[in-house]
Amino acid sequence: MHVSKVLIENYKCFEGRFDLPLSNDVNIIVGNNEAGKSTIIEAIHICLSGLLNGRHLRNHLSQYLFNNIVEKNYLDSLMSDEKIAPPRITIEVYLEDGPALFEGNNNLDKAKASGISLKIEFDSEYQLQYEELLKSDEEIKSIPIEYYKITWRSFARDGLTSQAIPFKSAIIDSTATRFQNGSDIYISRIVRNELDEKQKVEISQAYRSLKEQFKETPSILEINEMITSIADISDKEVKIGVNLATKDAWEFGLTTFLNDVPFQNVGKGEQCIVKTNLSLGNKASKNAGVILIEEPENHLSHTKLNQFIKGITNKSKTKQVIITTHDNFVANKLGLNNLILLHKQKVMTIGDLKEETQEFFQKLPGYQTLRMLLAEKAVLVEGDSDELIVQKAYMKSNDGKLPIEDGIDVISVKLTFKRFLYIAEQLELPVAVVTDNDKNYKRNIKKKYKEFKEVSSIQIFADKRTELNTLEPQFVEANKHQLKKLCEVIELDFEKYNSEELISKKMQKMKTTWALRVFNSSEQLEFPDYINRLIKWCNE
Repeated sequence: MHVSKVLIENYKCFEGRFDLPLSNDVNIIVGNNEAGKSTIIEAIHICLSGLLNGRHLRNHLSQYLFNNIVEKNYLDSLMSDEKIAPPRITIEVYLEDGPALFEGNNNLDKAKASGISLKIEFDSEYQLQYEELLKSDEEIKSIPIEYYKITWRSFARDGLTSQAIPFKSAIIDSTATRFQNGSDIYISRIVRNELDEKQKVEISQAYRSLKEQFKETPSILEINEMITSIADISDKEVKIGVNLATKDAWEFGLTTFLNDVPFQNVGKGEQCIVKTNLSLGNKASKNAGVILIEEPENHLSHTKLNQFIKGITNKSKTKQVIITTHDNFVANKLGLNNLILLHKQKVMTIGDLKEETQEFFQKLPGYQTLRMLLAEKAVLVEGDSDELIVQKAYMKSNDGKLPIEDGIDVISVKLTFKRFLYIAEQLELPVAVVTDNDKNYKRNIKKKYKEFKEVSSIQIFADKRTELNTLEPQFVEANKHQLKKLCEVIELDFEKYNSEELISKKMQKMKTTWALRVFNSSEQLEFPDYINRLIKWCNE
């Protein structure tokens, strides 16, 4: 059994309906901040457990669970004659080879399948109160969540509890550091789940004995006498001590040590590995069918990350794993075939591409695709010299800021532009290509990129003039009125290189060297028109 699809409607960043198919082994979800990676993990766990942040969802109900745009549209409608109904959140998890008892058509697709549906929706029992609220002069500024209920059912329409769901989820957020009165929550979980009753009693007795010794320590007795004499808060005796009111009081007073260092003082990377290994190893995770892992790369060096990934793969071989990440290494290590690219509620996998394009990205070192996906805008260039000149041109028009400071990533991809554009097209990524015409603009630009002409998110920038076939003659032509200054910047002898042709030929032999000198120079040089048009696109 595994989750074959999750459907999310109006929950947090997802406006309207969002569908995500999943494979039965490892799924790696990659996307920019605010793309919805964490929301997907959270939604699956809520639907399978009824829990949000470790607490029952009913204790977390608020208007903040609803998508902002959906909430705004609803509130705006209340100020008009065409009022719309209170919005609803739906989360559905489809189970491949799920229980027959969970099979039915109680889902948004109205299709027969096995699965679980969780809804946060208006409770019709409050219809009269709601109508009175609408008639009143009171301004409604948020979704009236007090009139809402949670409906948790199988696709067969049977009501559910967490105990009734045979397929469990375990969520691991390696970025979180949660402590319970000094005792890390993950260690407490091991104590609760792994120790038998005899061991718990032995710990409790040892803890009580230790605490009784604390109370009887002469210095503590003396301090308590002083506190009682000066504390004018009650006619009763006031003193400090240790809470032993419950038989489990010891659980909240224990602290874990690693090599005699308290757990909370251990480096964040080590904490991350320990917490994840404990979570994967405890009973809850052993019984879970799906492991949900949030950005495992946080706080980890390359070596530690390798150790971390190995631990995940070894401990979850028989389980479905869903991981969110920004990291190239994580994506490569866990398998590029498992990658799910997410951008503005658009989804694609490497398997959606043509076979030769799939093979290209699987072999591509560094996996630049993630850089393109995670940028606000991406500029694809042929090589290092183009990258340097584009960045310098951007800095000139943006008070010295690099493009990456504004979320614009300039990526050198050699001549493989179209491979990247197939991804950009499907995900509607804002991507620009900066390329040479190689002496034939019609063939090498217009014809080559014809299939992307109507794709509004993709722009191609190149010089149309055949005689200016590469960046070097284009750059020289842009500075033909100040050739001497250009030679000074790129460190050429102007007496020897005193024409556009000579300078251009020499620059083509220098390649990255001349571009680096331009990049590092404080002199104001001009840039070719097609690069200026690119910068305008970047700034839009």
